Amino acid sequence: MTDTTKLFIGSGPGGADPQALELKRANRHGLIAGATGTGKTVTLQGIVDGLSANGVPTFVADVKGDLSGLAMAGSPTAKNHELFAARAAEIGMTDWRYGDNPVQFWDLYGEQGHPIRTTISEMGPLLLARMLNLNDVQEGVLTIAFHVADKEGLLILDLDDLQSMLVHVGERADELTLEYGNVSKQSVGTIQRSLLQLRSQGGDHFFGEPALDLHDFLAVDDQGRGIVNVLAADKLMASPRLYATFLLWMLSELFQTLPEIGDPDKPKLCFFFDEAHLLFEDAPDALLEKVEQVVRLIRSKGVGVYFITQNPIDIPDKVAAQLGNRVQHALRAFTPRDQAGVEAAAKTFRSNPGVDVATSITQLKTGEALVSLLQPDGAPSPVTRTLVKPPSSRVGPLSPEERQVMITTDAIGSKYDDLIDRESAEEILKAKGNEAAAAAAETKATSEAAKAEAQQSKLDAQAAKAQAQADAAQQRLQIQQRREADRQAAAAAREAARPTMTDKVIQSASRAVASSVGRQLGNQLIRGILGGLFRGR
Repeated sequence: MTDTTKLFIGSGPGGADPQALELKRANRHGLIAGATGTGKTVTLQGIVDGLSANGVPTFVADVKGDLSGLAMAGSPTAKNHELFAARAAEIGMTDWRYGDNPVQFWDLYGEQGHPIRTTISEMGPLLLARMLNLNDVQEGVLTIAFHVADKEGLLILDLDDLQSMLVHVGERADELTLEYGNVSKQSVGTIQRSLLQLRSQGGDHFFGEPALDLHDFLAVDDQGRGIVNVLAADKLMASPRLYATFLLWMLSELFQTLPEIGDPDKPKLCFFFDEAHLLFEDAPDALLEKVEQVVRLIRSKGVGVYFITQNPIDIPDKVAAQLGNRVQHALRAFTPRDQAGVEAAAKTFRSNPGVDVATSITQLKTGEALVSLLQPDGAPSPVTRTLVKPPSSRVGPLSPEERQVMITTDAIGSKYDDLIDRESAEEILKAKGNEAAAAAAETKATSEAAKAEAQQSKLDAQAAKAQAQADAAQQRLQIQQRREADRQAAAAAREAARPTMTDKVIQSASRAVASSVGRQLGNQLIRGILGGLFRGR
């Protein structure tokens, strides 16, 4: 009868020193390391087979495209059948047989699986700044944009929303600088360029709704087998920051979503992160602290995290210290870095007098590994040289047709297929902009109408003044005309009253006669007066 409390990993020849992963300790994380071609993928596939058979859902990042074979049973006609059968016989696996797993395929780009989306708000400024490779100042501006959006009730769901929000923050830079600290338009511009670069890499496919419900990762099928969630990451690897940030986001979301359960009899979910060095490469201290915190605490949520990498020194010490289950395949010691990796790996195992770890690491055959797993009491087992069991599922990729059948017949259906674009920051800010533009246009129109009215009034006043001046001139002209008419009339009257030439002759003659008579009368009078006088004397 199969033991459902542990998962067989492998043993020495003839079944000596069997190594099994205690399911109760499988949430204490692990490491699968080794150089290219030493059997890491086969080991990973065998562990996923076993977890699924025991009802544990898993998530695996398929970097090379060959883990899709988890969905199909291996075949006796496959080229590796004889090798696997021989290894199973060598380690005494009498019950080994081929079998498939219930698989759900996912793809950030929606091409080789169901789309995976989240919102910008759920991602948060820290992880987004990591994805965009922003410096501290730019990250600060990004954080201010998130804070303003929260304060004003603006949802940031996709890249369009974030870009609109940054424009909004840039326009209010002077105001926000006084309240939150320096908001430079140069930093806003740098973030905008980084977003354009992310969009060109296909990052806009990742942001939007419907957002992923992580409970869809935690399902089992009708036979009680854990669902294997396979992320198509071959194309995603062209954008390593997006890949690393996405994986870290999922861990963070699980940590925030799942309840505390301590150490369950078996994990709620196990994550397998291939090319794990990408998660830590060039990561700032703040991000490394977050990774270390999530890895340390997510264990209590019943989630196990397994890193797959070529060299164990790719994993930071604080994170490596949390990895209790270890499978170390062969390492090469050609370079100083390789030699450092061998020494580091040798120091991480619980010693075993019968195993020279530093020497054995460079001598391991393909499919052979140094294994140390947590025991029921939580202590690591002494390191053991182990032949890893062969997987039950197909080693190698599915055909596109096989993959499509799996996608269309799984339990997810079309839940995530259609993009939803509800009202969010972009639409609200655009509407406000339109309202402001309309108000400005109305104000401008009102101002221009007032100016036109004032101009018309001015023109009317000028016209009235000109008319008044014309009327006054007309009146003056009429007065002058009347005066001229009166003058002419007077002149005509005088002319009419002036005597004719005959009258003038008569008048002249009359005046002469009168003058002569007058002189005679005067003389007579004078003589009379004088004569009286003299006579009196």
